[in-house]
Amino acid sequence: MSAVKEIHVASYNIHKGLSHFNRRLTIHEMRDKLHSLDVDLAFLQEVQGLHEGRAERFPHWPEKPQLEFLADTLWTDFAYGKNAVYDEGHHGNAILSRYPILKWENLDISSHFMESRGMLHCEIHPVGWREPLHCINVHLALTEGGRNRQVRMIVERIRKSVPQTAPLVLAGDFNDWRMRATRYLADELGLKEVFEVQHGRHARSYPSMMPLFSLDRIYVRGLNVKACHVHAGPVWHQLSDHAALTATLLPE
Repeated sequence: MSAVKEIHVASYNIHKGLSHFNRRLTIHEMRDKLHSLDVDLAFLQEVQGLHEGRAERFPHWPEKPQLEFLADTLWTDFAYGKNAVYDEGHHGNAILSRYPILKWENLDISSHFMESRGMLHCEIHPVGWREPLHCINVHLALTEGGRNRQVRMIVERIRKSVPQTAPLVLAGDFNDWRMRATRYLADELGLKEVFEVQHGRHARSYPSMMPLFSLDRIYVRGLNVKACHVHAGPVWHQLSDHAALTATLLPE
């Protein structure tokens, strides 16, 4: 068997490939910056699967769905959870992977009809790992009540579908303004947040121009955290209203 190797992951709300207030198409620059991170797995939120109006408005709108355009030749496998569907198109969460995705499922965790949200669950088998890695990508509600219900649904899913011995990454945009999710996930499932492990506090990721709030998270179980970084600064803040997070992980 190949030696156990570390895995690099990113979590990023790409804001449908548009700048703040949807003024400018940024998906081309975003692809370059994402590729420069050289991660094995990318957990992406607000990925535009289709939007006919924006395709007409922006002359360089990609012909392919955004997840395929971003994956290009770097990430050979990808899964897309279509969550919000409207007249001109749809958007949702995506996971891009350098390793084969063994299976995946997208579950509806919408808390009310005005906010369509999903939980994208993939199983991936990195080279040299004893067990498949479970990857769950989420984008939670703006209301606290909705988030609380969704976090309970995530806990139920993990208890039901992820073996206690299997490595797990739960990442995404939690919209957790009040910083409530971490304690609950730790108490119920033993999850730890990578920036808390490394730096003693969550990363500030929103708004990307001047990050003040810790909305984006990477939680893990059965994994050691080797390093983690926030990707903000003058170039990144022009691409999306969120900063990107990355982490280097090793099986326990």
